[in-house]
Amino acid sequence: MKIVIAVLSALLTALVSRYYLHMLQLESYQLDGYVRWLKKNHSRQSGALTIGVSATAGYYALWLILRVFLSAAASQIAAGIIALIGFALFAVLLDRAFHMQPEKKPLTYTPRMKRLYAALIVIALLAALLIALVFRLPGFIVFVAAPYLPLAAGACMKPVEKKISDHYLQDAKRRLDDRPDLIKIGITGSYGKTSTKFILATILSEKFDVLATPSSFNTPMGLTRVIREQLEKHHQVFLAEMGARHVGDIRELVELVHPRLGLLTSVGEQHLETFGDIETVANTKFELVEGLPENGAAFFAADGAWVDKLYQRAACEKFLTGTQGMGLDMKAEDIAVGAEGSRFTLSDKRTGEKIECHTKLLGRHNIGNVTLACMVARYLGLTMEEIARGVSRLEPVEHRLQLLSGANGMTIIDDAFNSNPVGANAALDVLSAFEGRRRVVVTPGMVEQGEKEAEINRRFGAQMAGKCDEAILVGKKHTQPIVEGLRAGGMADEHIHVTASLDEATAVLGQIGRPNDVVLFENDLPDNYNEK
Repeated sequence: MKIVIAVLSALLTALVSRYYLHMLQLESYQLDGYVRWLKKNHSRQSGALTIGVSATAGYYALWLILRVFLSAAASQIAAGIIALIGFALFAVLLDRAFHMQPEKKPLTYTPRMKRLYAALIVIALLAALLIALVFRLPGFIVFVAAPYLPLAAGACMKPVEKKISDHYLQDAKRRLDDRPDLIKIGITGSYGKTSTKFILATILSEKFDVLATPSSFNTPMGLTRVIREQLEKHHQVFLAEMGARHVGDIRELVELVHPRLGLLTSVGEQHLETFGDIETVANTKFELVEGLPENGAAFFAADGAWVDKLYQRAACEKFLTGTQGMGLDMKAEDIAVGAEGSRFTLSDKRTGEKIECHTKLLGRHNIGNVTLACMVARYLGLTMEEIARGVSRLEPVEHRLQLLSGANGMTIIDDAFNSNPVGANAALDVLSAFEGRRRVVVTPGMVEQGEKEAEINRRFGAQMAGKCDEAILVGKKHTQPIVEGLRAGGMADEHIHVTASLDEATAVLGQIGRPNDVVLFENDLPDNYNEK
């Protein structure tokens, strides 16, 4: 009977562990990230602890009661069955409670996740049997380990996953090495890298056959998958977005791709939870420039701050672009931005050539991204006319200042992928361009900002107060600094709406929204940041 209870307890524990595996997957299988998630979400652990301890206590209580009426063996079996039924009921209810809210990005059973889940089940079974047979306790108690089983499974599978990933990485490297003719370009930055990637891909397609990594594929395995599955002989240019959360991440990607050209879009307060400070962020982004070959070239989007400092550090051939400042190799001048797009004059300072450009992209900051891409295109031999034609074909990237038609005549600015202070302020500038219309912001604020997170969100709230009429905040605890900033900026409480979820925020928008309103959806946190 002990073995039966132990096995069933392990399987029920594995059922509930699906939720925790999902959180690990959202943390990109990074065990340190999952540990931080556990520390921030104590309530997600208390349910498993309560049920495991309660089931064990209930088993002993039932055994003592039944012992009066039955033999020792019979009372043990009866108590075990009753406790197991109750345990199973509560385990299933807890699993359903974890999945009450619709998941924005459901658990994906990739081959890696299947291996991880199998390892977790084996560990749960071994733990339950150890508890039952060695320590002579009911197997129910294994349930208290549900939040920590993904850690154990992840640690056990780490050597296996490294061997598998190394195999795929080496195959991707071989495929790239077989293409010495391929122009390989790396793009990194705290923000703007995805938009710049697609901008550059569109402009370069006027002359070249371009392959750009899709969406936000910017990790070693993400790039590896694109190289192995999508790179073809007809491709002439490969654009590789390079993301980082830790020191050395960019260096690893450079060693995979070996780009000849490198773009640095920005350096800002992003992922401070892992980097610690902005200087470390800057040094990590510079790993791309340091990894360029002798005949390589680096392109920098001037910001008057960290990017300019890194430009000065670069020893390779280098170019500086932007919308203002001296010494720019390519510059956007006479900029006019509005609710329908932007116009500007593109100037190549080296040749003295100028050309008028127009784009559907919203926001002055996007002109900086466009100018950076134009400099690369010019370096690769495109004419100013070809560049201007490419700029005119640019389309907004999904969830990045994407203009949409909403219900009841509202206009939606979808900036759900943005999660950095500079980009958020730029999005507010875009919103303020819609003059004469009521402006609404829906946002959960920003995360992964370390010790500065409250300060950054408070500042965001103060900026928001001067550029919108209604603020709908998602997450009652996390958005408290934003509320403080809104109040400090002069927004009255009746215009501040704090909700528990995006669904609730959408419901509030339906209640207060009016025809002709402009609504900015600024950032949309993944499921592992939900307040449940």
